[in-house]
Amino acid sequence: MDIVDRLFELVDKKFNEQQEFAALLGVDPTLPSRWRNRKSTSYQRRLPQIAEALGTTTEYLLTGNGPKKKTAPAKMSESDAISEDDIKAAFFEGAEDLTKEEMDALWADARDYMRYKLEQRRKQQQ
Repeated sequence: MDIVDRLFELVDKKFNEQQEFAALLGVDPTLPSRWRNRKSTSYQRRLPQIAEALGTTTEYLLTGNGPKKKTAPAKMSESDAISEDDIKAAFFEGAEDLTKEEMDALWADARDYMRYKLEQRRKQQQ
């Protein structure tokens, strides 16, 4: 079994029509047929997008190894959540002598600085 076989095994299971698959990828509706008939290899440059659409990994499509189905990322539990206070503590490490009000003021300054830097970056990209 090669990449095209693996790809269309999953397409056939997930989609009633190849046109649905093409529409999801945003490609010409005839393109998947050309891939299936091995008349085009343009699927290669779309592998991450194809893997996402099929709920698999590029590793599986390319090699047949690895999980056939993409596993969902682990959900973060409430106890794993990072609070703004945790970020402040990490950001201002060594500032234990500051009051909460001083810490909040520094944090506001840091946010303002980040907004300023982001705006500069956007202007440079235009």
